[in-house]
Amino acid sequence: MIEALLTEAQRELRDEVRDFVRSVPRQLVLDMDADKVRYPREYVREAARRNLLGLRFPVEYGGRGLKWEDEIVAIEEVGVLGTALGCAYAMPSIVGEALNVFGTAEQKERWLRPMLAGELISAEALTEPRGGSDFFGTTALARRDGDSYVLNGQKRFIVGAAEADFFLVYARTNPDVSSHESISAFIVERGPGVEVEHLYGLMGTRGGGTGRLVFRDARVPLGNIVGREHGAADVFYQMMIPERMTSAAAALGMARAALEIAARYSDRRHAFGQKIRRFEGVSFKVADSITLLDAAYGLVYGAARSIDSGDNSRRVRRLVHEAKKFATDAAWEVINHAMQIMGGIGYTDVYPIERLLRDARLIMIWTGTNEVMNLVIQHEYYREILPARPDLRDVEADAVNAEAEEEKVYE
Repeated sequence: MIEALLTEAQRELRDEVRDFVRSVPRQLVLDMDADKVRYPREYVREAARRNLLGLRFPVEYGGRGLKWEDEIVAIEEVGVLGTALGCAYAMPSIVGEALNVFGTAEQKERWLRPMLAGELISAEALTEPRGGSDFFGTTALARRDGDSYVLNGQKRFIVGAAEADFFLVYARTNPDVSSHESISAFIVERGPGVEVEHLYGLMGTRGGGTGRLVFRDARVPLGNIVGREHGAADVFYQMMIPERMTSAAAALGMARAALEIAARYSDRRHAFGQKIRRFEGVSFKVADSITLLDAAYGLVYGAARSIDSGDNSRRVRRLVHEAKKFATDAAWEVINHAMQIMGGIGYTDVYPIERLLRDARLIMIWTGTNEVMNLVIQHEYYREILPARPDLRDVEADAVNAEAEEEKVYE
């Protein structure tokens, strides 16, 4: 469906990214899933050599000055590699958002430029052992000491913890005021006081060095604050866009790959004297999957276009959360359909469906659970529709007894 909506430049970008994806060694994909790789640094460097990292960011810092619609095209293609390699590709877009929007010229030169050049690996450190989606419950504490902060606390489930050269860290810096004005965002470089105390054994999304970080009296210069002091809420709300849009786009690639494998299998596999695609139990799953995937495409690309157009910020927020929720839920269902179509062989490592299924389970959890997506979606919708809209027809009045106010009991 989306083919008709792409510009010629976007098709060229897609082909460029497809060439990169084809160049990724099969053995790297296998070694990542076997946890034989701590972090795919050379893979990130290769993407940088091809000028494919942080496509939205200014040319002067190593990006291409493109739009979200363009970056979605690229991330979807990388998504066929699975979530670990997809995340490694998307992380410069995520951390880069904070530096590009809130960073100083010096910060961009020091971290954004070398990150997009593949010289530095970044990671975002948000989740804590006692809080996942509760951002404002952050307990990591950064105490002011002269011209620096002294950081103590823990962050966990940090993709890239094992290898990242620097981290975007949120910590409480003003605990005496309300939560929205008590947290700051820092760039924390790997060094004294920054330790990795545990690397997680994951069901999927392996090879990304996901671990728990512990900060013990780590000194962070004041110049490393991203945005204003005590103003991390602004950074956090902006970061919702790249965190969730990259997840949504990668989900499209994963689901598309699984469906194509299963559909081809169903055209070759015979049972009861005919191709199994001839059975409604199979062909209807393919039809449902195509429909889900096309619907997800429409929502993800619609959200990207809304961001690029500078649309109402609340509408953008709703669409971004809808895109993440729907695309990741759809990917999970499509990949499950693919496994069901293939039967027992889909549950083995003869095909990559089982790996994609393990990977897909995480994307409904990370960057905000899909239950949190629901909270934001309904919240923004109510704020949109409750105010009076004199520019719209009052459809509520189009009932025979619409004037029977005594029947409209609300309490």
